[in-house]
Amino acid sequence: MKRILFPFVVIVFGVLCSCTKDDNVVTVSAKSYLTLWNQCEAVTALQEYVEDVTNPSSKNFIRKEDRIATFDMDGTFVGELYPTYFEYNLLEERALEDATYKDIAPADVKEAAQEIRDFVRNGKALPAHFDMKHARAAAKAYSGMTLAEFDAYVKAYASKQANGFKGMTYGQSFYKPMLQVFDYLKANGFTFYVVSGSDRFICRALVESIGIEPNRVIGMDVKLRSSKQGTEEGVNYTIEKAEDLIRTDELIIKNLKTNKVLQISQEIGKIPVLSFGNSGGDCAMHNYCLSNPKYKTAVFMLIADDDARDHANREKALDLGKKWRESGYYVISMKDDFKTIYGDGVEKTDFVFE
Repeated sequence: MKRILFPFVVIVFGVLCSCTKDDNVVTVSAKSYLTLWNQCEAVTALQEYVEDVTNPSSKNFIRKEDRIATFDMDGTFVGELYPTYFEYNLLEERALEDATYKDIAPADVKEAAQEIRDFVRNGKALPAHFDMKHARAAAKAYSGMTLAEFDAYVKAYASKQANGFKGMTYGQSFYKPMLQVFDYLKANGFTFYVVSGSDRFICRALVESIGIEPNRVIGMDVKLRSSKQGTEEGVNYTIEKAEDLIRTDELIIKNLKTNKVLQISQEIGKIPVLSFGNSGGDCAMHNYCLSNPKYKTAVFMLIADDDARDHANREKALDLGKKWRESGYYVISMKDDFKTIYGDGVEKTDFVFE
């Protein structure tokens, strides 16, 4: 009996030592999760932070319900250089290639799509404040679609081969090491939200495959209407059982910079303790996190400095890395910190335009 019980006790003891869990105490080793990372400053900082704030004996202990992490999407855990943002590629396709729409696309929608094409194919600079021009054009381009139709439209485009890569569709273009961060944080009692400048429903369609629930996605928004509502205001109209929700051409918000902070406050209701991004559009979200008056915080910026495995401007990325460090952010280097970017079987190729 002793021979039978002893190995069992050892196994149970080992499990309890590596993973202890109750309502607020969760301790899971980073080594079990962050296997696609090289040993680096970013991983060390994240691991030390998580171990500290999940330790009930630490003065920096954070209760489980306040362990909130926010993640930008494009360029933070989804590729954005194939050859540009997914939602920019989608608008170009919609206005210039989609046989069901291109002939009826409004002039301003076609103009925005053409500017994206000129940027991608000819290196022509996008106009100032193009993010807002694109947002208004995109609102028009998908107006009249039900949410189910738009979801299917996004997923159909996401199933296409990613330009500039072999062995990967747009919908598979996740940074695999960053997906491990989601798993690691979840195992340690954190709740994470996607806070993106891209359309909320595009983000939902893309992250569904990696198990992120739609109620944890915040993004650009357009006004919705029910299918029989017409011009009646929602406060005066009662939706029927069999109605669909339809996108309109009315832009509500472009979720960038301080707008990200406002949306986090309204939708989450708590200041994050962790924040992950990759661009200047995420600095406001990071600074909001760092302003948390109650808890110890940490923020991370990813730089696209790997021009061998990805389409990157290494010189620009290194300059940004220096800037982010001076701002008090930890820097994640795709080149130095990631053992892989998109996973096995994915190869960088030249862009091909027809």
